[in-house]
Amino acid sequence: MQKNRVYLYKFASIYPMYIQKAENKNRTQEEVDRIICWLTGYTQAELQNQIELGNDLETFFAQAPVFNPNSSLIKGVVCGVRVEEIEDPLMQKIRYMDKLIDELAKGKSMEKILRS
Repeated sequence: MQKNRVYLYKFASIYPMYIQKAENKNRTQEEVDRIICWLTGYTQAELQNQIELGNDLETFFAQAPVFNPNSSLIKGVVCGVRVEEIEDPLMQKIRYMDKLIDELAKGKSMEKILRS
């Protein structure tokens, strides 16, 4: 079975787009980092290391220390697909991250985004 080409995208190339999306809506890089760290369990230093290593999304998520158990509370649509119905675990993690950044850009509070 051939890998989905999205899995081969470099996290370091997607990360600036997340920041730009957030900053265009008067949100911050710190908020983006907080969301990604909450979801993946990376520390700020580990997140920066992933960026510097240039890992693809598959490796980025495979090396994530602890995927947040509250991620199952993330619901909604990204790219026309309900994230809670995605069967492929890796694609679901990628879309969870997309969904959280979308929520940030739409002005949701960090408490709601982080399912606190």
